[in-house]
Amino acid sequence: MKEKVEKVLEKIRPMLQRDGGNVELVDVEGSTVKVRLTGACHGCPMSQMTLKSGIERIIKQEVPEVTEVVAV
Repeated sequence: MKEKVEKVLEKIRPMLQRDGGNVELVDVEGSTVKVRLTGACHGCPMSQMTLKSGIERIIKQEVPEVTEVVAV
């Protein structure tokens, strides 16, 4: 499943990089994906919305086994 999630993140990265941010996969534990927001995304007040409304939504669509995406 880790490879599937990484492929989805590769699709998402250009959108984040346009705004000076990025996302990296930290780990997949069961059905939970752990990511780290970096660059402009790290510490941004909107990062939680980006994580849940953007990254998590897209990952869940592409990899239905995923139930949650959390930032670490």
